[in-house]
Amino acid sequence: MKQLWCGLVVFSVLFLSACSDKNNLQDLDALVYETAKPLSDFSLNDQQGNSVTKQQFLGQWNLVFLGYTSCPDICPMTLAKLNNVYKNLQAEYPLQVWFISVDPKRDIAQKRKEYIDYFNPDFLAVSGEHKDLFPFVRELGLIYAISDSNESDYAVDHSASVALVDGSGALRAIFKPEFKQGDVPLVNTTKLTAEFIEIAEHYKN
Repeated sequence: MKQLWCGLVVFSVLFLSACSDKNNLQDLDALVYETAKPLSDFSLNDQQGNSVTKQQFLGQWNLVFLGYTSCPDICPMTLAKLNNVYKNLQAEYPLQVWFISVDPKRDIAQKRKEYIDYFNPDFLAVSGEHKDLFPFVRELGLIYAISDSNESDYAVDHSASVALVDGSGALRAIFKPEFKQGDVPLVNTTKLTAEFIEIAEHYKN
């Protein structure tokens, strides 16, 4: 009986250890890729008019969000949340926040700069032609759609999720927004912060 009890204790410890070390990320709401998906190189421009390539992802964690400066709700609210996440994490983790404008026609560099400076001037506000934007966005597991209308006031449909790109320039996870009846879909600041830490610590070594 004593041997059986000892065996059960050892099994329990090994089982819990295995779950803690390898399976804990399965319990996250975020979509975490077991094998990170390397991104192709790309060429876009930031709010200073400087060229941005895959090199800007390297050596840090990156939170990437799609939007446009004329967005009435999801974009400004999500960027405010990401600013809080950034402030909570930057002391411990090298982190860059990317705002990818999928409305290049209206969102010229100066407009993107004025917009992103309101939230955090350290963020990147990146855009480019659709022929460059669309394949980049698709590899991030995100999506957008823009009207062909000639009207000056138009809306752009885009993902409300936030992609996590690791320091090797590979897609590691996607943080999904919460959908509540009557509210716009937004990421949860507390949950995103906690899940980011779990992912970053899991892949630290």
